[in-house]
Amino acid sequence: MLLLVDNGSVFTKDISITLSKSDVKFEQKSFDEISLDEIKKYNSFILSGRRQNNSQMNAKNSKIILHAVNEKKKLLGICYGAEILALALGGTIRKSSVIRGEQEIISNESALCTGKKIVFESHSYEISKLGNSLESIANSENCNNEIVKHKELLIYGTQFHPEMTKDGQTIITKFTKL
Repeated sequence: MLLLVDNGSVFTKDISITLSKSDVKFEQKSFDEISLDEIKKYNSFILSGRRQNNSQMNAKNSKIILHAVNEKKKLLGICYGAEILALALGGTIRKSSVIRGEQEIISNESALCTGKKIVFESHSYEISKLGNSLESIANSENCNNEIVKHKELLIYGTQFHPEMTKDGQTIITKFTKL
């Protein structure tokens, strides 16, 4: 069972629609509705984007990430979800110029995507440095870390919103089938 963590993104409903079309069994909960005891029952997680910064949201998402790492569970962080993934695993983020709209990314990873894909960007922060356990597997003209991956586990982050384009929705579907 997958847990979709709703961090307040206006695009969370699009993640839910993508998951529903993929026949994935999932539950969607707001970050503040999730108890840390109940995350043990899930075998994978998707962390949505966010609208605003919230220290309680950051703490809860960080704990979910560390749980996924420690228990070797699948996780996909989207936009903010990728940024908090990088922070939780020793990386840094920085303020960037606001990027919004379609962007071409280039990936060398075969599990989620390979080659050039069109994705949708909507962010004002970006991953600036990766911790030792993460590597970049896709970049774009504007960003060196469009998709990051844990070096040993099925833990990924996308700086973009895959739920907003056909290419991106395929990435979500491939993630659920890993």
